[in-house]
Amino acid sequence: MRYWVAYGALTTIEVLAALALCWSTVPSFAEVRARWQPSDAQLLDRNGEPVHELRVDPHQRRLAWTSLGAVSPALSRAVIASEDRRFFHHHGVDLEAIAGSIARWLTGHHSRGASTITMQLAATLDPRISHGGPRRTVAQKLRQIVAALALERRWSKQEILEAYLNRVTWRGETQGVGAASRLMFGKAPNGINGAEAIVLATLIKAPNARKTALEHRAVALGRTLGANAPPQAELSAAVERALAAPSHDFARVALAPHVAEQLLRNDRLTVQSTLDRGVQRVALEALHRHIAEVRDRNVHDGAVIVVENSTGEVWAYVGGSGDLSSAPYVDGVRALRQPGSALKPFLYARAFEQRLLTPASLLEDTPLELPEQRGLYRPLDYDREFRGLVSARVALASSLNVPAVRTVGLVGLEAFTRDLRALGFEGIVEQGDYYGSALALGSADVRLWDLANAYRSIATGGLYSPLTLVNSGGETQLPPRRIYSAATAFVIADILADRASRSTTFGLENSLATRFWSAVKTGTSKDMRDNWCVGFNSRFTVGVWVGNFSGASMHDVSGITGAAPVWLDVMNYLYDRFGARSPAPPAGVTTQTAEFPRSVEPARKEWFIAGTEPNLPTPNLDNRPRILSPAADSVIALDPDIPFGQQEMAFVANDGAKDARWTLDRKNFGPVRGVRLWTPIPGVHTLSLVGPGGNALDMVSFRIRGASQSSAEGTTRSGRLPSRAAHVCDTQR
Repeated sequence: MRYWVAYGALTTIEVLAALALCWSTVPSFAEVRARWQPSDAQLLDRNGEPVHELRVDPHQRRLAWTSLGAVSPALSRAVIASEDRRFFHHHGVDLEAIAGSIARWLTGHHSRGASTITMQLAATLDPRISHGGPRRTVAQKLRQIVAALALERRWSKQEILEAYLNRVTWRGETQGVGAASRLMFGKAPNGINGAEAIVLATLIKAPNARKTALEHRAVALGRTLGANAPPQAELSAAVERALAAPSHDFARVALAPHVAEQLLRNDRLTVQSTLDRGVQRVALEALHRHIAEVRDRNVHDGAVIVVENSTGEVWAYVGGSGDLSSAPYVDGVRALRQPGSALKPFLYARAFEQRLLTPASLLEDTPLELPEQRGLYRPLDYDREFRGLVSARVALASSLNVPAVRTVGLVGLEAFTRDLRALGFEGIVEQGDYYGSALALGSADVRLWDLANAYRSIATGGLYSPLTLVNSGGETQLPPRRIYSAATAFVIADILADRASRSTTFGLENSLATRFWSAVKTGTSKDMRDNWCVGFNSRFTVGVWVGNFSGASMHDVSGITGAAPVWLDVMNYLYDRFGARSPAPPAGVTTQTAEFPRSVEPARKEWFIAGTEPNLPTPNLDNRPRILSPAADSVIALDPDIPFGQQEMAFVANDGAKDARWTLDRKNFGPVRGVRLWTPIPGVHTLSLVGPGGNALDMVSFRIRGASQSSAEGTTRSGRLPSRAAHVCDTQR
C-alpha cells in the first residue's frame, strides 16, 4: 500500500510540473523586491549612512533589502548546505530528496522534510500556503510545489536565493539576512565570517534551540561543508554571541530624532538628508558633554545647527540634549527664544550699508533714557559700566548695549525690522515700534534655524537663500537675494573676527578664540534665560543655543560660558576635517589708518566701505553739552508703595557738560558733577544746562505724576543712579 502511495505522489509531482509551465500568477522578482518594506524608517545622511531609525512595524524587524552581492559567500554556502544541498541542480522540487523521504516513510522511519529553498520562498509569497497548524495540509503542500516549479520557470537561481535570504525568518521577530546579521553579530551581511555563517544557517532550522543543541547542529553543518569548516571553538564562540543578542530588538541608530520626525512622514521609509553622520555625532556629543558640565547651574537644554555656507545645506541638526533635556521632544532648533545681543551684527550692517556709520565712527557708551509706549527705557551694559566714547568696531565686537540702542535710533526701527524679515526671521511679525529700541538687544523671539542662516548671509557676502535638509537632486533653486553689499558683509565679518576689539568685554583668551580665521558673536537674553553663540569660517556656519525649554533662568551662565564651548568644539572638528581660509577683501572696500580724538582708542588700520574714509565728515564725533537723563517729554510716575520723599530720580549729562551747571525750573541746582539725584515733586518741570556765560546749552521738560504733599520740597545731592528704574534693560552679551 505504501508503495502505491509513494508512486502516486511522484506521478502527481510530474503532473504538477507540467501544469506549472502555464502558471501565470507568480510575481516577478522586481515586484517582490519593490514591495519589500523595512520595519524601520531610515533617515540617511548625505553619504547614504543611517543617522536615525524609527520603528514602523511592531511585528517584525526588517532592514532594507540586501542584494546577493552584499551577502558573505560563506553565509550563502552555509544556507544552501543546511537547507537545500542540490539547490543549483533541481528545478524547484528535489525529486531525489522527496524519494528519500518517501523511502524512509515506507520503511517506518521518521520522514525528514524535503522542502527546497524555492519551495520555502514560495510559501512566504503566497498566504494560501501558510501552515495554519503544526503541518501543511496535502492541498497546501501541492500548491507550494506548483508555486516552486513556476518560480523556477520565471526567476533565476540567484534571484531565488537573494529573495529567500531577505524573506526568511531567522530568530524571534527578525526577518531577513540584514537584520539577522546586525542582531546576532553587529555586522553587515558582507562581514559575516565562516563560523558566524554556520550559526546563522543553523538558526533557520532551529531558531529556538538551546545552546548545546545549537552547537551540535553547527558542528554537524561544519562537517558537511568539508575541510574549510571552522574549528569547534570558533563555532562555540559564535553560538555564544548569537544567543546573547536580544531576540526581540536591536539597537537603532539614533543621532537625529528631530530631523527624522520632520522627514520620515507620509509613509516615507527612506529619506536621504543633507546631514553628515560624522558632523552630527560630534555636534551631539559636544552639546551633551558641555551641558553636563554646567548642569549644576540649572542648564538642561540646548541645540546645535551646522550649515554649509555655499549651498545652505544643513550638515548637523541637534534639536536637544537627549537624556539631559527637560523636554526631549521639543525641537530647540525651531523653538522661538530671545536672542540677546546676537542680532547686533545686522543692526550695524544696516548702519554701514546706509553710510550712517563706519567701523571708526565714535558712539557714546553713556547713560541713556528713551521714553517709549511701555515706559522709560534705560539700557545698561552687561557689566553695568559705561565707557564713554567707543568706536563702532569696539561697540559691536565687545557687544556694548548703549551704543547699539543709539545706532538703532540712527537706522530706524522699521528699516531694522525689514532687514530681519528679509533675512528669514519668521518670528518677527510686528512693526518696529512694537519691539521698541530693545530690538537692538534681542527683545524679539527668533529660531536658531533662522539666526544661523542670517549669519550665513554675512559669510556669503550679503546673500540670503533658505536652508535645506534634503538634497535638491539637481533641481533649480531660486537665486539668492541680496540683503547687504559684499563690502558691508566683509566689514561686519572682519569685526566679528577681531579678537583685540572683542577683548574690552571678553578678554583675549576664551572659547571665541580659534586657531584659524572665524567670525563669531554671542548673545544672552534677560535674566540669563537663553544664551547663544553663532559664527562661521569660510565654509561652515555653526549656531548653538543653550538654556531651558521651561524658560527658567540659568545661574551665572552667559554665551561665553554656556554656548561658546560647544561652538568651539564643533568648529575645531570642522576645521580639522575640511580646513578653512581667511576671506579676501571684495571690491568696494579700502583700508586706511583711523585716528581718534583725545586718544579714545589707539590709531589702527581700519577697513572702510569705499567713500566713507575718514576724510569725510564722521558722524557722532560731536561732544556738545547734552542732558542724558531724564529724556525729553518723559512722564515719570511716583511709586505709591514708597513713602513720598524717599523716591529719587537722576539728572545725568555727558562729558561735554563738565563746565556747566544745572537749573531746575529756573532755579540754580549747582554744578554738573557726576550724577545728581533729586526728590521728585508732581507737576511739569524744566531742567536746563547753563554755560559759564549764563547761556542755555540744553533743556528738557518732563512730568512727574503722583499725589502731592504741600510740605515736600525738592532737594538735590550727588550719588549713584537709583536702583528703581522705570524700564531697565539688562540684556546680556
